[in-house]
Amino acid sequence: MQDYLIQIAYTPEAVATLVANPQNREEMARSLIEKLGGKLKGIWNSLGDYDLVEIATLPDNVSAAALSMAILAGGAIKISRTTPLLSLNDGMEAMEKASKLEYKPPGNF
Repeated sequence: MQDYLIQIAYTPEAVATLVANPQNREEMARSLIEKLGGKLKGIWNSLGDYDLVEIATLPDNVSAAALSMAILAGGAIKISRTTPLLSLNDGMEAMEKASKLEYKPPGNF
């Protein structure tokens, strides 16, 4: 199972609908994620470029892509950004692996 940061920006029409008729979208998000075999860890409204932020655990990248496709197909979302998250231990392991690589930028052969 993989943790993902999911950032969502609504269309102006969806924002207008939510302002006129406030709705808690947590159960909808939870239902979609659970149908994919995942778990919603948390959901927040946010300020800035994105209106909603979720942390979810999903089985794999295919499930994450399916979730993104499903919510974008509904027409109320203009941007859905999904970022796989690494635990700090996984990040340390990646740093260890990177330390053994010898990358040479273009022009430095």
